[in-house]
Amino acid sequence: MENKQIVSFDFDNTLSNKSDVQAYCLELISRGLDVHIVTTRFDDLHKALWKANPSNDDMYKITDHLGIKRENIHFMNFEFGKGMYLFNTPCLWHLDDDEEELDSFDIDGKVKPVNVNKGDWKHICEKILNE
Repeated sequence: MENKQIVSFDFDNTLSNKSDVQAYCLELISRGLDVHIVTTRFDDLHKALWKANPSNDDMYKITDHLGIKRENIHFMNFEFGKGMYLFNTPCLWHLDDDEEELDSFDIDGKVKPVNVNKGDWKHICEKILNE
């Protein structure tokens, strides 16, 4: 059995409100990739601590629609360091809008950070997948 390629998306301001990113996510899932979410948000146990949005229902509505498994959603609980979280995982790339988070990725690490705010983000993702 062949191992699935694994990729990761940020949610807020990346997958949450960008239709081109959502379409790409659907395409990757249809191609058999294992899609994960790594979000700064609080998990369901701690969600009430985020007074601005004490629910993850808005995220689940989108991720359920896209077909992302709930066990593939990873919460940082407002701790910085998605790069460290993903370090030494089989994930190929992480797509995010937060430059500080993208800078947290080790330059020599396996997981490549990709900035969704750059016009060529999809090309970069595809290049990494085809390496």
